[in-house]
Amino acid sequence: MSHMNGIKVLLIEDEIKIADFVKKGITDAGAEVTHVTDGVTGLKVALQDAHDILVLDIMLPAMNGIELMRQLRKSGNLRPIIILSAKVDLEDRLESFQKGASDYLPKPFYVEELIARISTLMQRISSESSDEIAYKNLKLDLVSRRVDWQGTSTILSPREFSLLGYLMRTPGHIFSRQQILKHVWAIDFDPETNVVDVCVLRIKRKLNRKNGSPVSPIESVRGVGYRLCIEELE
Repeated sequence: MSHMNGIKVLLIEDEIKIADFVKKGITDAGAEVTHVTDGVTGLKVALQDAHDILVLDIMLPAMNGIELMRQLRKSGNLRPIIILSAKVDLEDRLESFQKGASDYLPKPFYVEELIARISTLMQRISSESSDEIAYKNLKLDLVSRRVDWQGTSTILSPREFSLLGYLMRTPGHIFSRQQILKHVWAIDFDPETNVVDVCVLRIKRKLNRKNGSPVSPIESVRGVGYRLCIEELE
């Protein structure tokens, strides 16, 4: 299993038995693993930004995984995070995604599945160059804010660019208006504003202006929010 060669994994897990079998599996697959056992140390090591991906338990000494993620994302660190947790309720999983998790694997789990999920996340990231996010036939230039979609090429405003980039980094994931407000406008509460909907509408209009197609890469999920509509990007 050499497909993990060169990937640097930060494992933050206080249960030694779990950590040992995860370390062995990931190392055998070709990755490098740094292991720490508490949240405070984990945050400190993660902020050094020397790792490609974090594998993180929620129930940790000194600082729990949710708070660690919150602080890491607040610092601007966008490294992918896979949560390992015995807490399997939908509420716990949703909270993890809201705080910035990329994936969630309930305990007990097979290390082979964890390796597969790490590989998938890393392949998605490696498909992005430093200057561009691309997903199938949708491309976003991070320098010029130019987006290309089905024969249309247009420049986005800073807000439009930030919103589309946010959705593109996790294709298919549904983001609530609250999450988008927080990320794009830095608003931490819901002021009953429709700025998110207006911004999405502007992006759709810009992308469909030239080809007249009603198909949009952004899908509205009624009563929830928005996601990158991967079904339409085949």
